Formats: sequence, C-alpha cells, structure tokens
Amino acid sequence: MAKPPPPTSPSDPPLPTAAAPKPRTFGLFSSSARSLLAAARRSPVTTLVVAFFLLALFMYGEDVRTIAELSIDDYLYPDADLYNVSGLPPLLLHPPTCDLSDGRWLFDNVSLPAYREKDCTFLTKQVTCLANGRPDDTWQYWKWQPNQCSLPTFDARRFMETMRGKRLMFVGDSLNRNQWESLVCLVQPILSKGRKKIVKRGSLTIFHAKEYRATLEFYWAPFLVESNSDNPKIHSIEHRIIRPDRIEGHAKYWKDVDYLIFNTYIWWMNTADMKVRRPDSRYWSQHDEVPRIEAYGRVFKTWSEWLNNNIDPAHTSVFFMTISPLHISPNNWGNPEGIRCVKETLPYQNYSQPLDLYHDMRMFDLVVKVASSMEKVPVTVINITRMSDYRKDAHTSLYSIRQGKLLTPKQKADPEKFADCIHWCLPGVPDVWNQILYTRILSKSSWHSNSAAPPLQSLPPPAQ
Repeated sequence: MAKPPPPTSPSDPPLPTAAAPKPRTFGLFSSSARSLLAAARRSPVTTLVVAFFLLALFMYGEDVRTIAELSIDDYLYPDADLYNVSGLPPLLLHPPTCDLSDGRWLFDNVSLPAYREKDCTFLTKQVTCLANGRPDDTWQYWKWQPNQCSLPTFDARRFMETMRGKRLMFVGDSLNRNQWESLVCLVQPILSKGRKKIVKRGSLTIFHAKEYRATLEFYWAPFLVESNSDNPKIHSIEHRIIRPDRIEGHAKYWKDVDYLIFNTYIWWMNTADMKVRRPDSRYWSQHDEVPRIEAYGRVFKTWSEWLNNNIDPAHTSVFFMTISPLHISPNNWGNPEGIRCVKETLPYQNYSQPLDLYHDMRMFDLVVKVASSMEKVPVTVINITRMSDYRKDAHTSLYSIRQGKLLTPKQKADPEKFADCIHWCLPGVPDVWNQILYTRILSKSSWHSNSAAPPLQSLPPPAQ
C-alpha cells in the first residue's frame, strides 16, 4: 500500500499531485449516454426506454458488459491470423479399426504435462492439486498409448482454427466440467492476453476465445433431463429427483451449438432405485421410485428424441463420454491397507488383468445401444472408461475443496469420508480425453469442411 505524503508546513512548496486517472470509457458510449439522458428529460417515452435500459443493465450487467466488450473487440482488434493448416504436415489419424481405449499408460516427463497448473489461471481450486498441497506430481507425466495405433498430439492452433466462429459445449456433471477446464487450459496459451474471458450465466459457463470468435462452454445438467439438482451452485441434495420426460428447460441452450459433448453417470450411483417425479405432478415430493437402469433408459429416450427433432447433423456433431471411474476399492488393485485413492502415486499397470471398479455396465451398454441406433443424428461414443480405470493415482483426493473451501487438517485426517476419488487433478487424465476428442473433431471437420484441407493419413502402430 502506498504511503500518504508527509504533512506540509505553510512555508513548504506545494507537493505535485498526480492527475486523477480518467475512467476507462469509450467516447462513443459516454456521449451516447449523455444524449440519452438529455433526451430523457425532454420525452416521457425516452424516459421509459432509458429506465428499461438501466434495469437491464442492473439485472444482466455481466452479459451486457460482455456483449459490449466483444462488440468493441470487433472494431479495435483484428482476428487471430489464419493458421495455415494447408501448409502443415498431414494430420495423422488413427485407422478407423483402431480401438483407442485399448492401450497402456507410458511415463513421459519430456513432452508432458501439456501445460503447467500455475500457468492456467482459469483452473478452479477443485482441481489445482499442487497449489492445494499435494506433495507428488508424477500423475502429470503419463501418456496414453493405444496398442494398435498412435494418438495425434493436441495442436492448439489447429484445433482453434477448426473452432473459428464456432461453439463447443460440454453438457453434464462436474466430470464434464473437469474436462472443459482441461480443454480451456490446453488452448489458452495460444490466445492473446486480454482476448480470453470466462462468463457465467446460471447453468452456463462460457470461455470466450475472442480473436477466434469462438466459445468453449460448459452447461450444468447432471442428469441431462430436468431435476431438483439443476442449480449449478446449490445441488448437494440428499434425495435427488428427476423428470425423465422433461428436457427442454436445459436443451433450449444446446441449440445452434456446433459440437455437443454429453455425459451423465456418477450422479446416478447413490442408490439402486431412482426417484422419478410423476408426469403431471405439481411438486417434487410427488414421485415414484423405479430401478436405476429403467430411469436411465427413459432419460435416453427423451434425449435421443430431442436430438433427432432439433439437431441438424450437417451443422452439429454430437459426442458422448462414457463412465469416469470412482476409485474407492484399493483391495481391488492389490492394496488392502489403502484408504480409497489416498497416497496412490502410480497407475495400475497389470494390463492383463482388468480392474473391477464395480461400474454399472448396463448403463454403459445402454449408451452404446442408443448411440448405434441413432440414424438421423450420429452420436460418437468416446470410451474413456478402461483407460481411466488404471489411473487410481490421478484424483484430487485430499487436495481439493469441500463446499468451496480447502479441506481442513481435521477433514484430511478422515480420508474415508473426505477424499475425493471422483474428480481429477489438472493437468492430468482429462487432457487425454480431450486428445481423443480433438482427434474425433478434426476427423469430422475434415469431412464437413468446404475448404481445402490437408491430407489425412493413419498413424502407424507404436514400435514394440
């Protein structure tokens, strides 16, 4: 804090004072505001219009400021230079027959991590494990290597060139938010300072890449359909109730998005039966309990029908992320003395013996079945389950937050209750999910693009 100037005596010369900084306004806006106020004094109609304008500014101030900033950017700053994709080496993609989910984790402390936690200021405290006190960092240095092919490296410039003028949206629960944060961190290093911003609007969180006129978005809808857990800030509800036949309250925000990435699983796993609100009921208390898989099927019937009726596959590509595992059974990976995922520092590496983490694979199979039956609107299922099963070491564990605050020493002393073995430290496993998503998106964009695109070639299998 700056010290105040020393007191002066009457004989001291006056101290020089810095000119008061002028408020950062745009002349066009300030003169327009003065004109509006002057007109308001002369006309009751104008007074009413000005009143509505001020009310909108008060209620939607952040939105108005964002729109204004983006509009001003159009005039003050040029778009990012076109990345000469056609001049790049061919984009090497995996053969269509290669199963990207079948592979192994290899240690790589040369090319990884893809970004540094401290360099990505957009990360939330939930996933900044190093800043939250995690003593090891080896979870960051593992890359996924499919057995039958190789995975292209994530190229942020190539990706953002594909995103130019487009919208990408993750829809689902906090694991999709985990992946959204990862994607923001993967692309933000190439974006100019001051030309990137996050705006929150209720259930929607938007990352603006202004020079590409692109957005990477996350929409909170943990069950995809409407539920009593739809408040993005207050959703720790003991009795979760869904409306499997109601989706429009969420889905109206998904229209005109170029890339939609869905997930829903972990919020279903508290109970074997789901509470389902009756179709014509007035209150959440008016509900029935049905088996989990039955409720899941009803939700996906509503979801798939909405896609078929509202999505133009020539404009929008749809993806679905499969189960992200919960690591709470250390006996299953040979550590009977362990507590959940606490103090795990290495992946499970017995690739000949699948790790049983008690997933409800009926739900996995149902997603695959629904996606394969979608003829009008194709849905690409991205299988992250098996590869993520091995990563018992990469969760936020005790180095996260609970109800917005870092765990206290007392809470850390009770890992059975407080260790978070659902979410992932960043950088980490979700970066690989995005590497696969990147590959899928670029494959699709090459099919849909009307411009000249570099040739696509298949990556050879890794050397044995």
